[in-house]
Amino acid sequence: MEKKGGSRLNIAIIHPDLGIGGAERLIVDAAVELASHGHKVHIFTAHHDKKRCFEETLSGTFPVTVYGAFLPRHIFYRLHAVCAYLRCIFVALCVLLMWSSFDVIVADQVSVVIPLLKLKKKTKVVFYCHFPDLLLAQHTTVLRRIYRKPIDFVEETTTGMADLILVNSKFTASTFANTFKRLDARGIRPAVLYPAVNVDQFDKPHAFKLNFLSINRFERKKNIDLAISAFALLRSLEEDALGGGYDKRLRENVEYLEELENLADREGVSDQVKFITSCSTTERNELLSQCLCVLYTPKDEHFGIVPLEAMAAHKPVIGCNSGGPVETIKDGVTGFLCKPIPLEFSLAMARLIRDPEMAVSMGGEARKHVSESFSTRIFGQRLNRYVIDVTEKKRE
Repeated sequence: MEKKGGSRLNIAIIHPDLGIGGAERLIVDAAVELASHGHKVHIFTAHHDKKRCFEETLSGTFPVTVYGAFLPRHIFYRLHAVCAYLRCIFVALCVLLMWSSFDVIVADQVSVVIPLLKLKKKTKVVFYCHFPDLLLAQHTTVLRRIYRKPIDFVEETTTGMADLILVNSKFTASTFANTFKRLDARGIRPAVLYPAVNVDQFDKPHAFKLNFLSINRFERKKNIDLAISAFALLRSLEEDALGGGYDKRLRENVEYLEELENLADREGVSDQVKFITSCSTTERNELLSQCLCVLYTPKDEHFGIVPLEAMAAHKPVIGCNSGGPVETIKDGVTGFLCKPIPLEFSLAMARLIRDPEMAVSMGGEARKHVSESFSTRIFGQRLNRYVIDVTEKKRE
């Protein structure tokens, strides 16, 4: 194992909500891999529901401590950003006041905690930028623009204070430079650390029971209606399954699921589409083992962990030809990259139906591709090197 000075590092990870999304998957993988390299790892968060989380957070490999669960996520379904900032600031303050110094603190999503964490002079701060938050937020009204202006300024300023900035794809690195122009002008360039998938958890696929599978959180930006509309063009199919993260605390999850159910009914495929809310890792892997291929519908996705999981499970992926999937899916080799319109998705789906052996062949190539470039082992090696390098870097 590669460790600083022959001893392990003391590493804290601060994450807002330890649920079951792609950002949470990366944080959990980071904790598992850093621990496997001999470091002492501790995750701090404002929310951790033991009934809705990744199993690794309960296994004892690393402790998880919750601070600020009583703080609101929103105020009358508004001020989400302010509430997220307050929750993370509270977590950071608790870490600073109640724990001894850490060698490295890894934070993600909310950069406002970085100047607080740097109050510990000997602690290095690594910030993982999944995507600039100011691009995710709505600026549709004058009031929203006024509300977001100081938040956007704070995000750029505090992000630039990290000792090391990591991003999840070349697409996000390019977006980072175009968005944070002041940081780019100062020569601040993030390093790319791709998220990963544990290929060992996926067995060889079973006999096909389902034709197409879509795995996403029930959020409008995931564009799941594209999968339903494309499927509706293929009336002769047996079944389509839509599974993903569903949190009844989030109004959008509840509303969007109802919209999708109504869409399936209007398209005349409600009896062929099955909605699965929040399945376990075991249940998800079983669905992957049974499907013909996976449909990945988000447009301009920052990275997208689902295509990696699908390919690790020996399945081809049909995804949009933009964002992170362009860097992970080999078009015509491990799946198809399509314009985000129902007809193109439908045509790609039809190709695999007509030639199931193509799906099998692509699945084999997909597994090989992920194992060589996106496994958790490779992710862990790269992250471990970044962490060691940042601790050994002398302060200017």
